[in-house]
Amino acid sequence: MTSVALRRATATDAGATADVWLRSFEAALPTVVRPRTDDEVRAYFREVVVPLRDTWVAEAAGRVVGLMVLDGGHLSQLYLDPAWRGRGIGDRFVELAKRHSPDGLDLWTFQVNKPAHRFYERHGFVAVEHTDGSGNEEREPDVRYLWHPGAPQPS
Repeated sequence: MTSVALRRATATDAGATADVWLRSFEAALPTVVRPRTDDEVRAYFREVVVPLRDTWVAEAAGRVVGLMVLDGGHLSQLYLDPAWRGRGIGDRFVELAKRHSPDGLDLWTFQVNKPAHRFYERHGFVAVEHTDGSGNEEREPDVRYLWHPGAPQPS
């Protein structure tokens, strides 16, 4: 089994990180219309996400296979290469996020992303708000989740 290391992203990771995001988004959210082209997504990762955000990558065999972006207590992104799902990498990212935000976390995910709902709920996140999507670029209904330390964990 290939070992996976979690580390902070560097400028040289921007392209690979954007590509993981694109593959993951396409696989997990095929019905969600993206408002940005692939090139715009790559530029955003190169110019904003990697240099200006608290961006982490999962690396296996010298290749980026996952990413997580934190903004204080907000888990703004967690995406895995589809071929690397189900290997515990997402679990490790969430534990890392909880260590970095011990007072609690929040995140948004699309309502159509039922696997994400199950994943976050398994990690103790609770759905606290549902919207019609008018507040996001995709105009896709979404749901806000919260995690608080000490809250009852699912069994």
